[in-house]
Amino acid sequence: MAIRRGRGVAAINYPTGMNLGGDPTQALVHSTPTGNFMVTLSSVDLGQGMKQIMAQICAETIGVPTDRVVVDTADTDTGPHCMGTFASRGTHRAGNAVIQAAREARQVMLEVAAEELEVNASDLETDGQGNILVKGAPQKSISIFDVALSAHFKRGRSISGRGMFLIPRSYPEKETGAMKPSTCYAHACTVAEVEVDDETGEVTVLTVKNVFEIGRALNPKMVEQQLV
Repeated sequence: MAIRRGRGVAAINYPTGMNLGGDPTQALVHSTPTGNFMVTLSSVDLGQGMKQIMAQICAETIGVPTDRVVVDTADTDTGPHCMGTFASRGTHRAGNAVIQAAREARQVMLEVAAEELEVNASDLETDGQGNILVKGAPQKSISIFDVALSAHFKRGRSISGRGMFLIPRSYPEKETGAMKPSTCYAHACTVAEVEVDDETGEVTVLTVKNVFEIGRALNPKMVEQQLV
């Protein structure tokens, strides 16, 4: 009888989304009269934390605290089109659509603020705390709350934006048949070290180690919760 030791290795690359027939996702962003922002999606939060990530993306793009953003994924019949919530595509596809929509809404917001402050919109910046400041003269500022009120009740402007992120359809090459069914990948590897009794077949697992390459973690704590 002998105890033998060995290692097993398993490695994967995991595709994000698919573009065999095109892979689009749309997003809408608009401000309420009090300067909060609503993100409307047809992507679904299945417990993976997508609403939190979309709120972070929108807040950072517009320049407001995350708690000023609400994400609505209530109805796929009336919401903007989404290809679906599958293949870990939410952050990449919906996130990019939210960035586009939030940028458009931010531009309108700055234009209204510029009218109120009598400056050019290009001279303004946000502080991330709910205020819009004149670059180089931060004492000259206006709250996003007041900008939203002005847009709705004084200027007749809609602080809103539309986003459409599309991975175009992949067509096979005529000569080789090669195509690109996916556009980005995650990678992982598991290594298990075991001992095996070559007489009884009993296996004892000594160690199991996992390594994940996930790209940029937008919310590191949520990533850790999914892995641990």
